Amino acid sequence: MSSHDDAPRRPNILVVITDQQRADHAGFAGNDVVRTPHLDALAARGTVFDNAWVANPVCMPNRSTLMTGRMPTAHGVVFNDRSLEWGANTFVRAFRSAGWRTALIGKSHLQHGMSRNAVFPVGEHPAATDAWPDGWDNVEDAERYHADLPPDPDDFYGFDRIELSIDHGAVISGHHLQWALDKGGRFEDLVVPYSPESPAARRSEHYWQVFQPAYGPELHSTTFVTERTIDFIEEAHGQGEPWLAWASFPDPHHPMTPPGDWFDRHDPADMEVPASIDDPLDHAPRYLRHIQGVDPNTTRSWVGMCGAGNPDIVRSAIAGTYGAIEMIDDGVGQIMATIERLGATDDTIVVFTSDHGDMMGEHGLLLKGFMHYRGTLQVPLVITDPQRPAGASSSLVGSIDLAQTLLDLGGLEGHVGMQGHSLVPLLDDPTETVRDSLLIEDDAPSGLAKLARLPAKTRTLIAEDSDGGVRKYTRHSTGEDQLFDLTADPTEVDELGHRDRGARGEMLERLADALMAADDEARGAPVGSTAH
Repeated sequence: MSSHDDAPRRPNILVVITDQQRADHAGFAGNDVVRTPHLDALAARGTVFDNAWVANPVCMPNRSTLMTGRMPTAHGVVFNDRSLEWGANTFVRAFRSAGWRTALIGKSHLQHGMSRNAVFPVGEHPAATDAWPDGWDNVEDAERYHADLPPDPDDFYGFDRIELSIDHGAVISGHHLQWALDKGGRFEDLVVPYSPESPAARRSEHYWQVFQPAYGPELHSTTFVTERTIDFIEEAHGQGEPWLAWASFPDPHHPMTPPGDWFDRHDPADMEVPASIDDPLDHAPRYLRHIQGVDPNTTRSWVGMCGAGNPDIVRSAIAGTYGAIEMIDDGVGQIMATIERLGATDDTIVVFTSDHGDMMGEHGLLLKGFMHYRGTLQVPLVITDPQRPAGASSSLVGSIDLAQTLLDLGGLEGHVGMQGHSLVPLLDDPTETVRDSLLIEDDAPSGLAKLARLPAKTRTLIAEDSDGGVRKYTRHSTGEDQLFDLTADPTEVDELGHRDRGARGEMLERLADALMAADDEARGAPVGSTAH
């Protein structure tokens, strides 16, 4: 008979995910300006992955990859204009089926509710029809939550509980809106436009997207995610059930709106602009030079890609971003203190990451999307497992690996078509490797590509070379490309491809191999097994 110690491990899982946080915007990543003591403490007892990259630098595609362990072209969410299929298998569904309580608190963005302005109709007849019930992709539509809360689905991609904070900055919607109204917030201060006319206590004189909201910290999305995550953890713990919490902070995504005293945590005048802010992009694709010339204060859309404008705009954005990150760090500290108070620290695996980064002035560019530099492509990643020693790994890993890793840690099986690798070997030995290259996809709908002068498709390969260095090769559907040696040139200002045709050709071949390896054959494939 097995002893109690032989019982399968059923750890709690806490995933803390931010939105648009650069890999170097944390103290544990070497940043000595932004103050993140709680994230640093988490990193000190976990494994820090300093070579982690997205599968796509846009919110919905990479969030869907995090959930499914599949590339965007495999799960189908290649841009913010379509929702993850209602029946898509996720790692969360495996945990729920195995008895874990599961909750998504904060930003989901697995559906295009807040991104319907990005939808460009492509014709009258779809390539395929779906069998899902009407309204399946309306769960994240903000207007559903303006009156009484609508009923939640019993299963939202594997989550049995959802409490959504749908929008960004000082725009409040979803379950968050009703929560804030119950706390005394005023509708007219909470449901506001994304524009320079939105209410603000104070606003940057240089960039309208940096401002102090008209409400206080007690109503902000960071407080909502913190409090509601703590409530879920306490409830699940009280019922004696293992739990999986996806604590998803909408910040520090622009607009940069840290509330109350968090707005004054950093003086913009003290912020350093990146060394590459004056990069002329001589060997960059033409569309990037066009974006570089777009004024952040006059772009036609608040989410539109733009240039850095001038150093004061960048300094304001950095200061606002740091304030938002420090408020998140405080919330993480509160959540971790709750887990400690409940005596669950030794039973809880914690992950910290982000869905993508931000250019933040590098190469004269701001914000994210279709700018394949490490500012948008590289993300923070920490995995803390109390049963494993702390460490730091420089091995190449990706967002696509998280689902497989968590399933492995939970002793659960994955689903057909997963394309990531478990990082458990790196948690045991940080010097191990699970891959020598990583593919990054980026697709623009035809309407957007034409409107914004973007390439319809962009593919990047991060690859280790024979000397142990790391190179990054980006190829656009326009035929333009860029090659950088990230080891020798971490700021990506020395484009190699125009003068080293051999290195360029080698990376182009490796990209072709990666594209074939990523080709998906799982949709509609027969599943199950038959004994022979």
